[in-house]
Amino acid sequence: MTSTRLAVPVTPAPVPRLSLAVAALVGLLSMAAGLATGHLVGGFISPTASPFLAVGGSAIDLTPLWLKDFAVRTFGSDDKVVLLSGMAVVIGLAGVVAGLLSRRSRTPGLVLILVLGVVAGIAVLCRPTAGPLDVLAPLAALLAGAGVFATLHRLGRLSRQPAAGGATEVSRRRLLVGSAAVAAGAAVAATGGQLLTGRGAVEASRQTLGRIVPTVPAPPIPRGADFAADGSPSFITPNRDFYRVDVNLVLPQLRAEDWRLRIHGMVDREVTLTWSDLTSRSLVERPVTMTCVSNELGGPYISTSHFTGVLLADILHEVGVRRGADQVFTTSVDGWTCGTPTATLTDPGRQAMLVIGMNREPLPIEHGFPVRMLVPGLYGFVSGTKWITDMELTTFDARRAYWLQRGWGQRAPIKTMSRIDSPRPFARVSPDTPITGVAWAQTRGIESVEVRLDHGEWRPAELSTEVNVDTWRMFRLRGRWAPGAHVVEVRATDRTGYTQTVDRVAPIPDGASGWDSARFTVL
Repeated sequence: MTSTRLAVPVTPAPVPRLSLAVAALVGLLSMAAGLATGHLVGGFISPTASPFLAVGGSAIDLTPLWLKDFAVRTFGSDDKVVLLSGMAVVIGLAGVVAGLLSRRSRTPGLVLILVLGVVAGIAVLCRPTAGPLDVLAPLAALLAGAGVFATLHRLGRLSRQPAAGGATEVSRRRLLVGSAAVAAGAAVAATGGQLLTGRGAVEASRQTLGRIVPTVPAPPIPRGADFAADGSPSFITPNRDFYRVDVNLVLPQLRAEDWRLRIHGMVDREVTLTWSDLTSRSLVERPVTMTCVSNELGGPYISTSHFTGVLLADILHEVGVRRGADQVFTTSVDGWTCGTPTATLTDPGRQAMLVIGMNREPLPIEHGFPVRMLVPGLYGFVSGTKWITDMELTTFDARRAYWLQRGWGQRAPIKTMSRIDSPRPFARVSPDTPITGVAWAQTRGIESVEVRLDHGEWRPAELSTEVNVDTWRMFRLRGRWAPGAHVVEVRATDRTGYTQTVDRVAPIPDGASGWDSARFTVL
């Protein structure tokens, strides 16, 4: 008699799952390693090859106008820091999600990393200045992120696997050591990438230039050009305080000795200017007030500097502008574009310039070193190309510049405006505190400024000494104000007889309007 033994099915041991904390840490460190590696490789190739910066640049380009306006209005020059910080938080959260989805299997996390890597690669290659080697940075980021994820995920699984002889404890130590090594490596790589994308070589080029000495210096600023002692700005803005508004997450890096400007298109003679070509010409110095179109009513984006450069009317006369070329289309080294009316640049009276100096110093890097364009009387988004490298004579029908594509104005002359600087809103002041501020109407000049308290009669304010029609002018009203709460308003009239309107208009698409006001209390 034979007996039959029944096979007993063996139930496989359950696959250990990562703990919530370990899963989140694995995903977070993987994202950090990928971004840091991509940033480091991008530093060797080009700052715009960094996946982190490329995604940030694409985010700026795709952001709706209302959101850009809100960011500038709310955060001012810190808007880029806020954007990058927000991106870091979002990417970190994406890493955490990738880890949590992969507690049992690493596949979901690797798929998510692959998708993000492809998105980063597309962002890099879509940048205006992208080159074929730029793809190496997002590729390195993808490989590093995926490799770290797979490695830490395996160590995390082993640390949860029951084993004899203390093997589990060894695996846990390996996980901790590996995590610490990844965190340290990511920090080193990110720091290295930041140093490589920094301004060392460019700042050295700038420093070797020394003082910018104009061939035709500006007349001295006359006495009484400001009321700074009573609360107005100083007439000349120090370079460190000059406002900055642009779309750059990282400043373009261009040495003076490498700078070239190609002038082409609808011209008789195409030319390419070098730094030595530019500086061998007559260098004209002029005080000019610049105003950003993003400036809110009463906002800070207005400054005045002594600018030194070469007159554009002379250069355009030499190349010979052909009939019908109504637009000068300029491009920055970072690919940003700008369209300016040709008639404005060829008008000798406008004195538009290719600028190389601010307040007798080489241009600060953030203001366009080595060369930028400046056109008095036009908002910068249609005239103030920084880091300029290309100038094409064309038509407005043929080429549409960066901000024009996004619905901003085409011509954008600066509006007649004024601003109260003292008393500050909600300030508590003494009865004899002067009311001071600034007014501007570039190319037209300020004829008068009027101030009124508590919606009463308009009173003429004292004006500072005029320097030229392209600079701001300070105003001051002295008196003795009654104790209590007050509201003060201001309006300016330019030399054409136009008085700024009370109608409040948002800055976009072609500049704010309205009367600035401030509430204050007299003690």
